[in-house]
Amino acid sequence: MGARGGPGWICGQPQARGARGASPPVPVGTLSSPCPPSSSPAPPAPTMGLLSDPHCRRALSRLVLRLNTPLCALSYVAGLGWFLALAFQPLAPRTYMSENAMGSTMVEEQFLFGERALSYGREFAGHKKKAGGMPVAWLEKTMWALGLEVHRQPFSRTLPFPDETRERYMVKGTNVYGILRAPRAASTESLVLSVPCSEGPHNHQAVGLMLALASYFRGQIYWAKDIIFLVNEHDLLGMEAWLEAYHDVNVTEVRSSGTLGRAGAIQAAVSLELSSDVVTSFDVAVEGLNGQLPNLDLLNLFHAFCQKNGLLCTIQGKLQRSDWDSLPAYAHSLQTLLLMVLAQASGRPRGDHGLFLRYRIEAITLRGINSFRQYKYDMTTVGKTLEGMFRKLNNLLERLHQSYFFYLLPSLSRFVSIGVYMPAFGFLILVLVLKALDLWMKLSKCEAGSAERLWDGDHAAGEEPRPGLLALVPPVLICHAAGLALYFLPVLGQRVATQHFPVSESEAVVLTVIAIYVAGMALPHNTHRVLAGGGSDRGWMTLKLLALLYLALQLGCLALLNFSLGFLLAATMVPAAAAVQPTGPKVLLSALLVLATPAVTLLLGIFLQRELVEAPVAAAEGWQLFLAAVAEGLLQHHLYGSLLFPFLALCAYPCWLLLWNVLFWK
Repeated sequence: MGARGGPGWICGQPQARGARGASPPVPVGTLSSPCPPSSSPAPPAPTMGLLSDPHCRRALSRLVLRLNTPLCALSYVAGLGWFLALAFQPLAPRTYMSENAMGSTMVEEQFLFGERALSYGREFAGHKKKAGGMPVAWLEKTMWALGLEVHRQPFSRTLPFPDETRERYMVKGTNVYGILRAPRAASTESLVLSVPCSEGPHNHQAVGLMLALASYFRGQIYWAKDIIFLVNEHDLLGMEAWLEAYHDVNVTEVRSSGTLGRAGAIQAAVSLELSSDVVTSFDVAVEGLNGQLPNLDLLNLFHAFCQKNGLLCTIQGKLQRSDWDSLPAYAHSLQTLLLMVLAQASGRPRGDHGLFLRYRIEAITLRGINSFRQYKYDMTTVGKTLEGMFRKLNNLLERLHQSYFFYLLPSLSRFVSIGVYMPAFGFLILVLVLKALDLWMKLSKCEAGSAERLWDGDHAAGEEPRPGLLALVPPVLICHAAGLALYFLPVLGQRVATQHFPVSESEAVVLTVIAIYVAGMALPHNTHRVLAGGGSDRGWMTLKLLALLYLALQLGCLALLNFSLGFLLAATMVPAAAAVQPTGPKVLLSALLVLATPAVTLLLGIFLQRELVEAPVAAAEGWQLFLAAVAEGLLQHHLYGSLLFPFLALCAYPCWLLLWNVLFWK
């Protein structure tokens, strides 16, 4: 039998060659008439046939109206249940290396400069204490002595308001970096090893280890990529200044003199933080700005070399367990998963690596921890682990792209891909779609009934008029005006607040945010009553339909960028959005809607995070952490471009006010 479409197929039907009664095949090149059209049209698809039948449509609408509440409850429970099941072993397969160039850890590490690293660290600490800040001159001299190409980058940044750690509007600092040019290739690609230099006796050992690694790497001849050794001052501020100058962009209005030297395009970066001469474990941070994550292969590479060298490694401060089949192991994995969700939802970078991800550079932050565990590792072991990682990254032929960019981690050895965790969010959004469909059918039924009465001439003079879209304009405009005030006024009005009230600038900004947030609930949203038909049942049903579709669109777009934030907002806002209506137990619905506001979600998230890290706080301390989180959210937005605060102020808060308006519709 010929292949489909070949001589053995005529008009789409298979024909046997040489069978009795079969027509002879048409020779190649002979004109033949096309297949005759079918005498009967193709049957419609079953779904289209059901929807085209008016009786089926009526039955389907009655089914949706009658079972709408049970279906919504079932969908919400299914979404939460699916999310809780992500920590189970069948839904979280083992991680694996996808990049061929990094598929094996068969590298013989030869780093033996552990004592030299400690010596460098002590010298750095002494010069830092003597200089009262980062010892720029000593770093330049030391890097020159190691044979690196050394550059410095002064920078300054004006803060929108001073926070508790920076009691001034202007922050000035200097970044120092050295470039090890690749002896085997042109300067087209590079790797970065960065160490943040903050105030106080922190990270001295990391600077010493970085200099010892630079000394060792300088004597090797197998490097095919440039290696940049960077010491950045003021943590994220210095890293943002260096990245903007390196890529010749100005995203956050930081002022710097520009970099004097460049290496190749940065392929990957590792940020190192150490505060002790010995290390008991390494904690890896992956969450970046706005919830971005590095390629999973980079994390797998770090885990593989930790296993090879016998280093304990954790994520979210949690060690992985081997007994995945037990209930305590599931609870442990769920805790780790929830901690990652909360960290990703915050939109804050959990290390200097988080700013590299904006420039499509895969990066992670490694934090050495010295606890009371029995086994301790010296700088030689840590240096060998970093040497192995950089030698593997040196073998890359292209950027990391084979593995996942969207994932959740219940442990370092297991992951949940986007195709597995997205259905949990889909079930929650289905609740909004079902409720919107229910309202649309009720509105359609009301319009159909009004049309029949008009046709029969029974339209009474006192019948309530049909509401138009004009009735929805005032509440929609007022709600979004409140969101604009919440976004702009706190920073713009801080000087006025400090002149009239005995508060600092940061306190004035936070208190203004809270005042505007609460005042939005008391705004006169009931201006729709002055319009014809605005106060009817169809009016609030139309407004709720708009609010539900608006919320579903917001959360759906958000989940594609930051699943954790979208899921947390959906888990809290969807039940209240589905249940709110002007009739019924108003006190209960009001309490439910207040608990669903994004501010309360943030407060509850703080308490949950402290419980998961086994450091619970009292109500007063939790409130202080909430105020600090609000101030930090505004700073993160103005300094680094975090999208959490503008999304909550301009999108989620106005949508919540629309639902509040529905509740008090008169």
